[in-house]
Amino acid sequence: MIRTVSALYGTVAAWRRQWYESDTTRRRRLARPVVSVGSLRVGGSGKTPIAEHIARLLQAEGHRPAILTRGYARRLAPDGVTVVSDGATVMATLDTAGDEPLMLARALPGVGVFVGADRHLSGCLAERRFGATVHVLDDGFQHLELVRDVDLLLVSEEDLSDRPLPAGRLRERLESAKVADAVLVTAGYDTAADRIGRALGVATVFRVTRTIGAPREIGGARETVVVPYASRVFVVTGIARPDRFVADVVAAGWDIAGTLTFRDHHRFDGRDIRRIAAAAKAAAAAIVLTTEKDAVRLAVCDLGDMPIASVPLNIGIEPAGKFRAWLLAELHTKDTKDTKDTKDPKDWALRSGSRYPEVR
Repeated sequence: MIRTVSALYGTVAAWRRQWYESDTTRRRRLARPVVSVGSLRVGGSGKTPIAEHIARLLQAEGHRPAILTRGYARRLAPDGVTVVSDGATVMATLDTAGDEPLMLARALPGVGVFVGADRHLSGCLAERRFGATVHVLDDGFQHLELVRDVDLLLVSEEDLSDRPLPAGRLRERLESAKVADAVLVTAGYDTAADRIGRALGVATVFRVTRTIGAPREIGGARETVVVPYASRVFVVTGIARPDRFVADVVAAGWDIAGTLTFRDHHRFDGRDIRRIAAAAKAAAAAIVLTTEKDAVRLAVCDLGDMPIASVPLNIGIEPAGKFRAWLLAELHTKDTKDTKDTKDPKDWALRSGSRYPEVR
């Protein structure tokens, strides 16, 4: 029964994509180019760190990038666009932005971060009010309403044997990957990346690398914390794929004394904090380590005499020089067209963490 439902889900997803692609008037285009970062899998594929990496790359090339995102797990989701950051000031809260957009806003000075269900509206605002010259669409592969100039698809080897929901974790059938401009393989060596590209029918393939940086204290001045090699650490996560972070910590040479796992986007409360402190002390850990995404939800966290720090994730796309040259060439050569929908942001109420008035 579940396989039948899975097959039906895949069919509906394929029909939806075909419906948008069969008539260009069903899609809207922004004035500035759009780089979409997406995946076939539900959760935990690493889309947001890749979006951050690409925003940094484009910023280094002189662009003014804006990140357009949906803002999952927000407690407050007002109509219109939430300006999380205008590139100079973080203007929203965890409740109005969501954890990942707030993390991006804090990590990317000079980059605008905009949250809203209507990504076209977000992009119009980013262009007209904040001067964005390029957009990075976070989790955009299935957001078919918006035309993208570069479509990047994150794929892991395990995706090749997976099924559509609910029997598996895929949001679409594997065949949809062929519309991507490039595949970013999130695990495996160069030979595996090439093989995955051939299996999906995509000629342009790059490989994602990930390492972790020096831990930083949560709260306060966010200063770097020295955690000696082989130190006993207690790992706390509230993300979709905690196993990857645990593997990163092990690869860094630390000894994992214990772990405590919460669901993705979990909002930590006082009871959770006490539970974390007790578990870390019982495990005789020297420090509690967590992800930067979790640190946004642990901003006020007192574990007594037990220190807690977040570990930054450093993403690379290899070969780095080839990817940079390819991306810039794609953005340069693809023409931009007039938008089908000329709806101006001034017709919408804009709300942000700083209670922005209606756009005028």
